[in-house]
Amino acid sequence: MCIFVALKIRTVMNKEKLYNDLSAYLSECFPFKVQKISLNAGFTCPNRDGTVGYGGCTYCNNQTFNPAYCKTEKTVTEQLEEGKQFFARKYPDMKFLAYFQAYTNTYAELEELKRKYEEALSVPDVVGIVIGTRPDCMPDTLLNYLEELNQRTFLLVEYGVESTDNDTLKRINRGHTFEVAEEAIRKTAARGIRVGAHIILGLPGEERSSLIKQAGLLSALPLTTLKLHQLQLIKGTRMAAEYHEHPEEFHLYSADEYIDLVIDYVEHLRPDMVLERFVSQSPKELLIAPDWGLKNHEFTDKVKKRMRERDAWQGKKYKNKEEQ
Repeated sequence: MCIFVALKIRTVMNKEKLYNDLSAYLSECFPFKVQKISLNAGFTCPNRDGTVGYGGCTYCNNQTFNPAYCKTEKTVTEQLEEGKQFFARKYPDMKFLAYFQAYTNTYAELEELKRKYEEALSVPDVVGIVIGTRPDCMPDTLLNYLEELNQRTFLLVEYGVESTDNDTLKRINRGHTFEVAEEAIRKTAARGIRVGAHIILGLPGEERSSLIKQAGLLSALPLTTLKLHQLQLIKGTRMAAEYHEHPEEFHLYSADEYIDLVIDYVEHLRPDMVLERFVSQSPKELLIAPDWGLKNHEFTDKVKKRMRERDAWQGKKYKNKEEQ
């Protein structure tokens, strides 16, 4: 049984803390250290099989998400046990969150979803689950089950929002609008379930000023967590082909440019939102650009250093509806 402690809403961010990070949030939820273990449970995507579209999102290559132990020929239990062994060498007392990550992890019949979620929770030392999915794949029947599940374990549902601009979403063949994402987030949060969002910064056609406004739009939603990704061009994707044909339509941020963009963005975010990450790290053999040569923790250290130099912190420039 997961031990859950409600997150205290912070209306003013401590300048020394800089931002709400995931590890601090999880330490409020659990009395022990926890780590996500990524899973590939064999799901597909409605944007690939024709239900919503074909070919998937133009930027997507799911190989960039999966550690070596995430193979569909392995059961959920086998993947979790291998992931546990990997982390246990360094942290023998660690507990784990089963992270259903690859593709759309609510895109199946309800009974199949329940079997896989419950299998994950039956593995020793697994104290909760995180479900990554699309906002157009959350039927009410599944929400009913997740509402009950949330009463007995830690649960976080992460939606791939990617952008708040409908023209951008159409361009990247996302297959849904921002309004669909907004509705899914609100419906899920209304059930008492923690909700996260994924956003890609730097998609073609999106100006810096529009991205800063995006932070305000997301802050108006009942999000618990937010995960930022820099645009990465990955081999084998349609977006990589588009870049090859029309590189002038893309702005690939340098590391320093992106650091300042992230800080501007974070200053406009709601102060209590939990920031899971600022960047993604794709396998070098798949990455075309940008290649900054930085690990995630190295990038985060640079963000913190720059925030201190700029006297910046999460929510510094945030305005709620009453203040606008």
